Amino acid sequence: MATHVQVPGERRKHDPGVEERNKTGAPKPVPHGTFRSVGLGLITGAADDDPSAIGTYATAGATLGPSFLWTAPVTFPMMFAVVYLSSKLGQVAGQGLFAVIRKHYPRWLLYAALVGVLIGNTIEAGADLGGMAAALNLLVPIPIGWIVVAITITVLALQVWGSYTLIRDIFRWLALALLAYVGSAILAKPELLSVIKGTLIPHIQFNREFLSMLVAVIGTTLSAYLYTWQSNQDVEEDISMGRRRWIDRMGTSKEELRHSARDIGFGMFFSNLITYFIILSTAATLFRAGKTDINTAADAAQALRPIAGNLAGVLFAVGVIGVGFLAVPVMTTGAAFDVCQTFGWKHGLHYRPAEAKKFNIAIAIFTVIAMCLNFVGINPMKALVWAGLVQGFSIPLLLVGVMLITSNPRIMGRWVNTRAVNVLGWMTTAVVFAATMALVIAWLR
Repeated sequence: MATHVQVPGERRKHDPGVEERNKTGAPKPVPHGTFRSVGLGLITGAADDDPSAIGTYATAGATLGPSFLWTAPVTFPMMFAVVYLSSKLGQVAGQGLFAVIRKHYPRWLLYAALVGVLIGNTIEAGADLGGMAAALNLLVPIPIGWIVVAITITVLALQVWGSYTLIRDIFRWLALALLAYVGSAILAKPELLSVIKGTLIPHIQFNREFLSMLVAVIGTTLSAYLYTWQSNQDVEEDISMGRRRWIDRMGTSKEELRHSARDIGFGMFFSNLITYFIILSTAATLFRAGKTDINTAADAAQALRPIAGNLAGVLFAVGVIGVGFLAVPVMTTGAAFDVCQTFGWKHGLHYRPAEAKKFNIAIAIFTVIAMCLNFVGINPMKALVWAGLVQGFSIPLLLVGVMLITSNPRIMGRWVNTRAVNVLGWMTTAVVFAATMALVIAWLR
């Protein structure tokens, strides 16, 4: 009897199990080449503009003014390269990033990357919960501690009991909350000439304040949770289309990759556009007024009120709250995905809670730990510094892993990276490595 040899990256043309599943009423796998849902890249891009990132961008605008605007468009191609490669990996391999690393690479690399991601994701989720609560407290006079608990319960319920399709659709709408920053920047009435100069002409200062802020923005823009979330999101998307078995998910098509590239390009453009307007809103107000003592997004929202008007401050706070409800689940669920893939446990948002107990327990543990960080007396900003130190080592490792995996024909088949993608990807890796090492050195000093 002739046997079919599966070529990496190619779809199996005939699977006898398909007919058998159809007879039993199981969902028929959707052929590769069918368009995926629109907005997957938007979710990842919006999650990158989480409350902690908003605080970083607001601080950059308040400290350095409109001369820092050029950094937003410069980071766009780097974000696109990283997220697109992660998406392609998930589509071709049919598994998330950590599952692929576990299968093809040494355990020391797997565990080192896992430790860094778990620490970074959990601490940043904790800081985001605190930032959301502080922003909501500006609008509703409820004690911040109660708000943190209420938000935690809400996001945990969504992750454990919500289906992937429901979560995806909610996240797409939450991403639109970031448009509040466009309104906030317009209300700030920036000077057009300084905005044009700051956007088109890179202004670099070789001093500690500028370089630290530049490194912080690059590190925040290319956070580690983006890579793992995007690859896992593509796997979940395949499953939602009926490709429940791993063999059904393996491989992709030109149509799917082109669709993903357009979708991710739009998502990353949206994310960078919001970054641009966050910097602009504080540069046009707080920098001009000489108010540079900004440490969090809630600080920025509070400071904007007397300078740019109450509505600008309210819009800034609304953006923090809306995107926080998106970003925190991305971080804690992403951490649970990574743990389960590392140890080979059953996982996925498409399962009922009882069908993937370890996965849902991991989500609960990471979410509760993130919540507790707001009650144990740990300064969230200092915690983010230490998380940044750990991720300073893990992010370059993950990026190198993504580049090696997507260039490996044993894993990717014919969908290995083109020369242009390799150049952009390795340039991004080099920039992130240099930035994170510089940040580690600066913080250690």
